[in-house]
Amino acid sequence: MIKIMYFVHGTTTDNASKLCSGWKEAMLNDLGREQANNLGNVIRDKGIKFDIMFTSDLKRAIESSNIAFPECEKITDNRLRECNYGDLDGEHKSLVIYEEHIDIPFPNGESLKDVEKRMRKFISFLKENYDGKTIGMVAHRAPQLAIEVITKGISWEEANAKDWRKTGDWQPGWEYIVG
Repeated sequence: MIKIMYFVHGTTTDNASKLCSGWKEAMLNDLGREQANNLGNVIRDKGIKFDIMFTSDLKRAIESSNIAFPECEKITDNRLRECNYGDLDGEHKSLVIYEEHIDIPFPNGESLKDVEKRMRKFISFLKENYDGKTIGMVAHRAPQLAIEVITKGISWEEANAKDWRKTGDWQPGWEYIVG
């Protein structure tokens, strides 16, 4: 079994402007850097240690990881990238409607099921290489929802409905067990 603790990157300049970055690079703003620092303090205070930390290859996730977990060995992996919103990368968040793109890709981008496919490959990689380990991950919304679908056996509709971004149930990390 593998224990995964999943963290989302801190607030970016795009987030503050109500834009969805997708594969577009967006930098953390001051609040995002503060969030990452506070997250690291909370996790250290709980005594949680990671055998390895994986991050998306997008700068906002890398920077969040470096601030929150400076002591951890890190590996960047493009399979942890946010959903590619294609023509909607960098556009207003009201245009990026997950419920409409479970099976249908965003224009010139990916569908949520495409993200699920790459996350299934990533989890298979973890099973082959990190059995018995505690893994930290810093990434984005769509990969987290994909892990919810994969590990809990729920539908994308249910994952979207229960998304903490909608319910306001943020927490300092989500735990998943992969066996």
